[in-house]
Amino acid sequence: MIRAENLTKRYGDTTVVQDLSFTVHPGTVTGFLGPNGAGKSTTLRMLLGLDTPTRGHATIDGRPYAAHRAPLTHVGALLEARSLHPGRSALGHLTALAHTHGIPRSRVDKVLALTGLTHVADQRVKGFSLGMGQRLGIAAALLGDPSTVVLDEPVNGLDPEGVLWIRTLLTRLAAEGRTVLVSSHLMSEMALTADHLIVIGKGRLLADTTVEELVRNHGGTTVKVVTPDPTRLRALLPHADITEDSPDTLLIAGPDAREIGETAAAHGLPLHELTPQEASLEQAFMALTHDTVEYQGAAA
Repeated sequence: MIRAENLTKRYGDTTVVQDLSFTVHPGTVTGFLGPNGAGKSTTLRMLLGLDTPTRGHATIDGRPYAAHRAPLTHVGALLEARSLHPGRSALGHLTALAHTHGIPRSRVDKVLALTGLTHVADQRVKGFSLGMGQRLGIAAALLGDPSTVVLDEPVNGLDPEGVLWIRTLLTRLAAEGRTVLVSSHLMSEMALTADHLIVIGKGRLLADTTVEELVRNHGGTTVKVVTPDPTRLRALLPHADITEDSPDTLLIAGPDAREIGETAAAHGLPLHELTPQEASLEQAFMALTHDTVEYQGAAA
């Protein structure tokens, strides 16, 4: 179990994380989400003892990370996949880590096989692709067979097969009763993988909830409307949020399907389709974090 209590981190006059409290429970995949600059990386570093909180504290299985005598056997973490010696082989890198904790060679071989790196185990990592580097970082995180796994953007650089592999791996780790915390910008993957979500913005907690609840509370619904006269329908719904999906198809947020249908019927406007659609996790996330986004692009 991971527990953060009133975590605060300041750098001079800048507060990066502010009174952040949450608990990550075993047996679930918990997504850790937030816009760029939200304080996710700083929070993860405080959880793992790499940064000292200005105030508050974090524990893993009841202890600060540094208080575990053999931390690799309690917590496996991937924060920066390429933070390793480029001249070492994958086997050499994992073997060196294993020696620090008395982990047997058989476990090194097992995580190499688990991450699909057995055939490149003797190659120097400086020649690895981004995806191969990610796999090696995950192998290192799993080396001590830890009860807690913390991964920052684990699918970065992976091909579709690798993304599916990560998704399956995370689900299996949680099913084994482990605590799994995953930071990611890919909302589509979080929607498929995460059981629970912790969302932060500008260093503060915005939501601690399930995927379903977040979508229900912040995503709203849109209505897909197909009509031969979309311009006229726009004029009849001046207060709706309307986007064009194709020349004759509109996605309308605000009025529900009944109101749209009755408005069109009252003005003799034919509709070829009127379909309510539940919002995606991405839409709900964008709505929730809109006011905390550090950089916002202008419409083209």
